[in-house]
Amino acid sequence: MPRTKRAKNFKLSKTDKKGKELTVQLFSNVRECLDKYQFCFVFSVANMRNTYLKELRSQFATDSRHWARLLKTSISQISDYYPKHYLVGNVGLFFTTRPPQDLIEFFATYTKTDFARAGVSTTRSFTIPAGVVYSRGGEISPEEDVPLAHSIEPTLRSLNVPSRLIKGKIELENEYVVCTEGDILDSRQTRLLKMFGVAAADFSVQLLAYWSAATNEVKEVGAMEE
Repeated sequence: MPRTKRAKNFKLSKTDKKGKELTVQLFSNVRECLDKYQFCFVFSVANMRNTYLKELRSQFATDSRHWARLLKTSISQISDYYPKHYLVGNVGLFFTTRPPQDLIEFFATYTKTDFARAGVSTTRSFTIPAGVVYSRGGEISPEEDVPLAHSIEPTLRSLNVPSRLIKGKIELENEYVVCTEGDILDSRQTRLLKMFGVAAADFSVQLLAYWSAATNEVKEVGAMEE
């Protein structure tokens, strides 16, 4: 008999099993940390970059452990310790034995500047000066810079920069404002910023509150700094 062509149902048991195993492991890790570490911070990150989080993980490896994103399982583990309004959005957990004030002072000044991504607010303004367009777009003096390669001129025009090629050099008749401090950047602006080597986003970690095993109380970091 010919095989039936009716639709068949397939169970994604392997995928479900793997996801469940990861959930159980995370559940177990959070429980272990609650018993092991004296303090548990809830934190948020501005302009997320995995590279810098890895650096922080290495720096605090001897007496701390953190997760950059909370799942429902980890939230359920600490919901008895933290008010729910701290556990909303893209927040993470930072377990440590270090004195809270040491961490608060460290992260108050910790920032890493990187290239901005679309959808974020820029930390600075950037304008390409009129005249010959240089590789750093006026960020350094012409004597220390080199003209932008002529082959990039079509790319500039495709990004709405009114450039023109004169005697093998890219020029602008008037200065061109790429962005102003506080602008929410689109993909066109971020491409231009990166093209000229302009880093306009600050990676930072904001400590929101911490729980102490000794007192079983939660203290809001902002309230402590006032």
